[in-house]
Amino acid sequence: MSDPQDPENSTRRLPTAESAPSGGVIERDRSASGSTDEAASGTGRTGGRAGRFWSRRRVPAALVALIVLGGSGILLYDIAAVRADHPAMQWRRTVADDLASRHLDDVWVLAGSALAAALGLWLLALALTPGLRKLLPMRRDQPEVRAGLDRNAAALVLRDRAVEVPGVQAVRVKMRRRRARVRALSHFRELDDVRADLDTVLSTAIGDLGLARPPGLSVHVHRPAKKG
Repeated sequence: MSDPQDPENSTRRLPTAESAPSGGVIERDRSASGSTDEAASGTGRTGGRAGRFWSRRRVPAALVALIVLGGSGILLYDIAAVRADHPAMQWRRTVADDLASRHLDDVWVLAGSALAAALGLWLLALALTPGLRKLLPMRRDQPEVRAGLDRNAAALVLRDRAVEVPGVQAVRVKMRRRRARVRALSHFRELDDVRADLDTVLSTAIGDLGLARPPGLSVHVHRPAKKG
């Protein structure tokens, strides 16, 4: 007959990362040291630098890899065939003869060079820029967790806060990484009073979003256009 288990010493399921809300993403940074409990216990400590999320660039990388793989495979096959005393492919002989007869200032040579240069610059831009511009990084309160908020979701939050201000009839919010532009229509109250209330409410709302780099706020209030 076994002894009953002590409830305090019994095995418990460890807490896991909660699912991300709609319009956001949460991921665990496994490279960070320290446990979540230790990070949570330290008051006033941040979990590290909240940089932008990097895109994996799957589609451009897959397309470039397929093009390079196919082109190099065909070229290597043709070179091996020539080494084995077989004639070169017609396309390679045509390209070689065509390039030998054209000058450097030819239109097709310049167009091909410009296309290759543009493709190279595009690939360099994809490699050196993080991408995912619609995902705003949030503050890192825990070293193992990185969270991001979609710009459309952030704009929706600001719009919901703005329509609660008395006198506001309609609101349009454009959320950018550095600035949130708000255009509101007011059908009563003084425009200066409505604008002041919107500045206060939306500034608080931006702070409540928990973004690592809170955007600036630009508020414009107008009267609805008169019909007829």
